[in-house]
Amino acid sequence: MEQQGRKKFGAARILFYIVVLFAVIQIVPYGRKHSNPPSSHEPRWGSLETRGTFFRVCKNCHSNETVWPWYGSIAPFSWLVQSDVDEGRSQFNVSEWGRPDNRGDKAAGEVREGDMPPWYYQSLHPESRLDKDERAAFIRGLVLTFGDQSGK
Repeated sequence: MEQQGRKKFGAARILFYIVVLFAVIQIVPYGRKHSNPPSSHEPRWGSLETRGTFFRVCKNCHSNETVWPWYGSIAPFSWLVQSDVDEGRSQFNVSEWGRPDNRGDKAAGEVREGDMPPWYYQSLHPESRLDKDERAAFIRGLVLTFGDQSGK
């Protein structure tokens, strides 16, 4: 009986430390800035359908029109969201088109290979899921708009 009491006390202590740690990490400011800088210039889209699909599926990480989720203000989730948006915007940002390091020519290949949008993003954002026909049309539109570095 005494051993069972120790186990309950040990579990309560662990839970207490987890709650304290969760509270303490909320002090870290990274991930709460949630800025959407002004858009400077968009690419010349191959079609309105491609633009519409892009803004439905990709805008949260690859434009300055991010819709920040509620969990994006709670550490450690805020850290992950901010990191994904920072990385996405640095690689490819349609709101800052004309920037020399914008890698639009990789977009079609990333979608074709299934790397974009990432599976974890799709699980939280069902609007980002593309069926086979939507994916094919989107890839064609991305190639028309940005070219295709992979050459496929």
